[in-house]
Amino acid sequence: MKDKLSFSSYFVVGVMLFALFFGAGNLIFPAQLGQNAGTNLWPAVIGFLITGVGLPFLGILVMGVSGSRNLQELSRRIHPIYGIVFTSLLYLTIGPFFAAPRTGAVAYDIGISPFVGKEFGQAGLLIFTLLFFAITLWFSLNPAKLVDRVGKLLSPGIIILLIILLITVIAKPMGAIEAPQNAYASGAFMKGFTEGYNTMDALASLVFGIIVINSIRAMGVNTTRGVLTATAKSGTVAITFLGIIYVGIAYLGATSTQKFGLFESGGPVLSSAASHYFGMTGTVMLSIVILLACLTTSIGLMTACGEYFHTLFPRISYKIFVTFFTTITFIIANFGLANIINYSIPVLMLLYPLAIVLMLLTFLSPLFNHSRLVYVAATIVTLLISIIDGLKTFCDKLKIDYFGWLDGIISFYKQLLPFYKEGLGWLLPVLIVILITGIIARVQLNSKTMHKKTKQKGTEGSQKEKPVTF
Repeated sequence: MKDKLSFSSYFVVGVMLFALFFGAGNLIFPAQLGQNAGTNLWPAVIGFLITGVGLPFLGILVMGVSGSRNLQELSRRIHPIYGIVFTSLLYLTIGPFFAAPRTGAVAYDIGISPFVGKEFGQAGLLIFTLLFFAITLWFSLNPAKLVDRVGKLLSPGIIILLIILLITVIAKPMGAIEAPQNAYASGAFMKGFTEGYNTMDALASLVFGIIVINSIRAMGVNTTRGVLTATAKSGTVAITFLGIIYVGIAYLGATSTQKFGLFESGGPVLSSAASHYFGMTGTVMLSIVILLACLTTSIGLMTACGEYFHTLFPRISYKIFVTFFTTITFIIANFGLANIINYSIPVLMLLYPLAIVLMLLTFLSPLFNHSRLVYVAATIVTLLISIIDGLKTFCDKLKIDYFGWLDGIISFYKQLLPFYKEGLGWLLPVLIVILITGIIARVQLNSKTMHKKTKQKGTEGSQKEKPVTF
């Protein structure tokens, strides 16, 4: 039984994890952030790195620290039914409903559409996504070979191609960095912080953590300490690559505004930069990066979803689940990228706070003796706020007037909760609830301990008494 791995093994698993995290959204969002943040680039980037890199790393560590076999086992600390509902909703969100369809739609819009033109329209998207998700299905049906195929073959291509582009940008910037736009002018850090949600990596980390741990165990490491150490080191490799690329792409976006102006999304920023530096070769290079990034993420998501729902319904085989989810993903991808994003954001506003609070509770759990009271109270408070945020975002995206009761609650939250406008209204109430219920849990534990000791002393005293004889 091994307690540690070689550096090359850590590196392979870390690169595999990087590839699972890194999809086209990870290219688009930092580029858009850089354009809008302008001279406030660095505060915005720091905020983005906290949620886009820091939270995913914490999610990976959470799965190692908790000792849970899967996310459902971890989230059932709140309640068994909650564990099933939360885990299923999270898997469906980062799987067939939103994140996985987004990989196919983005890959087509940025990687294929520039070459085939707009005249192909829906037919082009249909043909491409059919091929794209057929390849995803083939890889996903052989999960035992995931490390070799993803970690050793596809991931280095992504890293090398991006580094070439980013080094060129740093050596020869496209233009001067201009003034920040809108929210980035006065609150760049908080805006960058919430923009990191869009990557969905913090949610995915609670899923990918199991893939990493299983890969490490397959390499012969089975001790708790060994698995946790290997997970931390492999996670460090992944987030280092993620952080470098995020910073580089954000800088690319910031230096592109003077030359190209502001774009509505990050995709044109990258394609324009690639074409500027390398012409048609640059466009082809970017397309390869997009396709590889989307494909590796899609494979990871389908594999994770198939494995989870097979454990939930063991009578249905893993292959059937993967085939079913890949088919659903293919169908949803053809609704178009704009619709996928619009419907996903309200769900993220609901799930992200719940996932972050679960991570926080897992790390603090030993301090309150793993009391269910703390888990339940903190989750209820988070849910009361995040579900309103989700409904509010849904109405805003679809331009629907708020319901009467919803408008009243939103106004109340805005007046009462700090950072509510920034999307962090749940943070302070949750911390207060954790503190109060944590103290209560400690007092209850001490009381039980004292009662037990008193009872034991009473028993020992009665045993020492000698019977009276006449």
